Amino acid sequence: MKVDTSRPLEYSTEENRNKILGFWIFLGAEIALFSTLFTVFFVLVNRYANGPSGEELFEIGPVLIETFVLLTSSFTIGLAVHAMRHNFKKPAMVFIGITLALGLVFLGVEITEFVTYVHEGATLPTSAFLSSLFVLLGTHGAHVTFGLLWGSAILIQIAREGFTPATANKSFIFSLYWHFLDVVWIFIFSFVYLKGMM
Repeated sequence: MKVDTSRPLEYSTEENRNKILGFWIFLGAEIALFSTLFTVFFVLVNRYANGPSGEELFEIGPVLIETFVLLTSSFTIGLAVHAMRHNFKKPAMVFIGITLALGLVFLGVEITEFVTYVHEGATLPTSAFLSSLFVLLGTHGAHVTFGLLWGSAILIQIAREGFTPATANKSFIFSLYWHFLDVVWIFIFSFVYLKGMM
């Protein structure tokens, strides 16, 4: 395997560059998935049946916490990549760890939010609006959960092996995935929660 030292470590081999390109293609499929879920939500957003509307259900407090935590995690994963490019193993691991901790906080707030909705009688079969909402938020939450598992595995590999072309590539691709989740959340925050509160 030929390593090109003029490039960042995550791009240093042809295999690594192909993996990054392949991941961008995968993100294109993820965009199609979330676009479909958003479209379904927008079609069903006014179908409340006997259930609550977004205006009655949504509270700004938990949503702002989720947004702040997830956007901060996007910053920390960027710092992790920066540390990785300077071969600072310990700071990179700390920033990845902070990113994962913030992701856990996000999931905790989201799960609490879901439990609150259910106690208020807002469940999946209550209305078309709620079913589309739960599927959209649940899909994003499932992606965050997967990201936590994936990031933890990468953290263990970095602890064992340090930064090699393989671990650097995995770390960079994970950062792309995490940034993607943050972008999706910005759309959820803007077009689901804020619009629903109006």
